[in-house]
Amino acid sequence: MIRTPVSIPDELRVKYEALEAYIRELGSLAAGFSGGVDSSFLLYTAHEVLGDKVIAVTGNDAYIPEREINEASAFCRKHGIRQVICNTDQLKEEWFRNNSPDRCYFCKLGIFREIKRIAEENGISYVAEGSNMDDTGDYRPGLRAVEELSVKSPLREVKLSKAEIRTISKALGLPTWNKPAYACLASRFVYGEEITEKKLRMVEQAEQFLIDLGFPEERVRMHGNIARIEVPPEDIPRLAGNEIREKVFRKFRETGFLFVTLDMCGYRTGSMNATINIDDAGVKRYFAPS
Repeated sequence: MIRTPVSIPDELRVKYEALEAYIRELGSLAAGFSGGVDSSFLLYTAHEVLGDKVIAVTGNDAYIPEREINEASAFCRKHGIRQVICNTDQLKEEWFRNNSPDRCYFCKLGIFREIKRIAEENGISYVAEGSNMDDTGDYRPGLRAVEELSVKSPLREVKLSKAEIRTISKALGLPTWNKPAYACLASRFVYGEEITEKKLRMVEQAEQFLIDLGFPEERVRMHGNIARIEVPPEDIPRLAGNEIREKVFRKFRETGFLFVTLDMCGYRTGSMNATINIDDAGVKRYFAPS
């Protein structure tokens, strides 16, 4: 049994021990692993509880930055966790390229079907993913795929929030405890705009440039030939300063963007969901680019 760190507050200790117990009952687990805060915390805990009966499955597709894949692999090597890299090649699918509001649903179906196949090949009983309680409030079609495929969500089962996961991760000494939230590159496009590998690489290069400039929490949203940059409000003045502003503009033009804008509202997750509307009949509509 894991020795729960003494620095964890009592109310979180109860949840963490409940997570240990939940995972222990599963017996063996294939965890979808992106290298983010939630999946790293889940994978580390599962490995501590189940040892070699846990495998990490990491996607290697065009919509995942190389940086994230490398960090996920480094995490597994450091902790001695067996990792499988898989490629579902979502770009070949018309529903992915067309980028409908249900894209995440179909994408998660493909990913978790592949993880389930890998789990069966390795004699693993269950598949798990790392969503937390904060993921239940926004438009999250991917969670529908999780339910349909009976994928386990241990962090939601014990009602852990993102803030609580960060607190426990810090106590465990995980380097991901303060890692900025991340979503796949496909989330950077307005619904209805075609997703291509070229556009994905444009966004990846632009975001990496901002990270290298010291803006770890950022998004580059793509609206046709326009890049809309989101950073936390407190970072807007620094980004808008002449020296950095000009560097960003030049780099983004080299990357392929014609216009570069700074979102005055600042960074927020799921901002593209503002283009979705639910009508009185419960039907999802979205505003396609003109």
